[in-house]
Amino acid sequence: MKFVVTTSHKPKKEEVLSARGLADELGVKYVSRGRLKEFEKEYPIDFYYVLDKNGQLSIRTGDLVFFFHPGMSKVRYKNIKLQESDYLIESMELSGDETVLDTTFGLGNEALLIAHFLPEGKVVGLEASEHIYRVVSHGLRNYLYTYEWIREASTRIELHNRDLRDFVKECPDASYDIVYCDPMFDRPQMSSNSINPLRPFAMYERISRADVEEMIRISSKRFIIKSRTRDTLFEELDLHFDKLSGSKKSGVLYGVVEKR
Repeated sequence: MKFVVTTSHKPKKEEVLSARGLADELGVKYVSRGRLKEFEKEYPIDFYYVLDKNGQLSIRTGDLVFFFHPGMSKVRYKNIKLQESDYLIESMELSGDETVLDTTFGLGNEALLIAHFLPEGKVVGLEASEHIYRVVSHGLRNYLYTYEWIREASTRIELHNRDLRDFVKECPDASYDIVYCDPMFDRPQMSSNSINPLRPFAMYERISRADVEEMIRISSKRFIIKSRTRDTLFEELDLHFDKLSGSKKSGVLYGVVEKR
């Protein structure tokens, strides 16, 4: 994919320097925002990075804008405070000092929620897409957090630009307390405003039974995988789950394999 790095309109000198530094790091051109349209006419690109005045990083392609935001973690935490069920957090049965491996990090909203309940632990995240990793890792470090609990949770997240299949094969048995996998749904909700912008950059390789067995191998307490009620993933994997949790309203299921 062809892309460049630019800034927001009327940038300050330090913003230009930061954007140029990012372009050098990525091995692509820096193009000033005022010249971007002219540049695209001569050299067509698939998308461009924007480093804005607040130090936030986004990707723009067509009408889509992909940027880091912890919106869903706020909503889910609010629901928990209202005594509503969060099936993922309940399935994890966290004591607070675990190391959780999130093998499909994406926007990181679930990782932020999990990390909040790990005051003495941490979340290790894997994101295979270089571009999603760039935007989200930058956001975790530089986002202007409104809520202190989210800022604190972000400090307990360690994110790597790695494919889960290669990563888990390198891990010793039982090297993480809990391993979590949220593969891209095979029947995605195309109306999801938070997910749609990252679709062009996401990795879509299906999770196999062999992948799941490796993830189970490296967990010491439990392995959890997410799917939709209308998807065929659980049938394809043909796994015995010790517990299934979810709701008809959300259409989401969490399958739990306990380690004994």
